[in-house]
Amino acid sequence: KIFLTASPEIRANRRFAELKDRGQSIDYAKLLQDIKDRDYQDSHREIAPLRPSETSIILDTSDLDFEQSLAKLIDTIKEKI
Repeated sequence: KIFLTASPEIRANRRFAELKDRGQSIDYAKLLQDIKDRDYQDSHREIAPLRPSETSIILDTSDLDFEQSLAKLIDTIKEKI
């Protein structure tokens, strides 16, 4: 099992850029807060909270672009098989 993650700030930056490319106007501070709120709700819900299992490999993609993330994911899988 692989648990992909990135910091809320990085995820907000990525989402902000995606929405901007689509021509949508959005407030970055609100977007960041929405992501942090959703993360908290997802990780603290009573049923099936979102968190890595004890055996998961945690792959933080905060400092990676899409291509680097994909390469790291593939390398991780290759190491385990």
